[in-house]
Amino acid sequence: MATPTTGLVELLDLEEIERNIFRGRNESGPRERLFGGQVAAQALAAAGRTVEGRAAHSLHAYFLRPGDPSIPVLYTVDRIRDGQSFTTRRVVAVQHGQAIFSVAVSFQVHERGYEHQQLEMPAAPDPESLPTWQERARAAGGDSMPWVRGDRPIDLRHVETPTFLGGGPRRGGNQVWFRALGQLPEDPFFHRCAVAYASDMSLLDTVILPHGRSGALGPVMMASLDHAIWFHRDVRADDWLLYAQESPIAAGARGFARGTIFTRGGELVASVAQEGLMRPTGKPEDRSL
Repeated sequence: MATPTTGLVELLDLEEIERNIFRGRNESGPRERLFGGQVAAQALAAAGRTVEGRAAHSLHAYFLRPGDPSIPVLYTVDRIRDGQSFTTRRVVAVQHGQAIFSVAVSFQVHERGYEHQQLEMPAAPDPESLPTWQERARAAGGDSMPWVRGDRPIDLRHVETPTFLGGGPRRGGNQVWFRALGQLPEDPFFHRCAVAYASDMSLLDTVILPHGRSGALGPVMMASLDHAIWFHRDVRADDWLLYAQESPIAAGARGFARGTIFTRGGELVASVAQEGLMRPTGKPEDRSL
């Protein structure tokens, strides 16, 4: 019987159909468009299939078009550079003959050097003391929503109720604990792909947090525009990780969010940044703040 964890493993097990060309399956369940984290994680997996002995340390991506959940995604890998210390790959995800996502990924050989961490993990309740997002959804009466009924491979626990489940506008950032639902393969690269999958969860909600889902300009339409991740250390995605997020600014119908990912022991393992479309669905020129 398939579990959410085996589903994640299968999701990242791409089919190689030609040199530098891979095909990825989509998550099951009803959904209007592909989850951006799925495409980012699969694109990272495709890049990694063309590199040996080097760890991915950063990726910089653009979401170009909504993904179609009814057909597989093709990933084409361009081997930009193989240097002595760094390797660069460019990956384009394609559906219906059009690019829906592009990413540049950099890999590095293992090196030792100076180390410091000047950012401490913020205080947060233990993840076991917090409700799962499914429990929050049921409490908010969201059982009828397809994305609530479907199984997700990530156990996601918000410290505060998110706006998409009824949480109101507030100042400050978001804190979210996450981990894979079950033990993942030992391959360290697989864990980085799993973190890439989870990193697209909840950032847009941080962008909308100061305004709520329907602020002074009315309801808002949101979509991810770009996404960047820096992996600082090896990480296990099946252990609890704290995702501390903030949105310093929104302007020009775009909102910016950044996040830092810590182990439960306080080690900073990854940093994330994302810009998202934040467009009022009404006519903002007819309204005043």
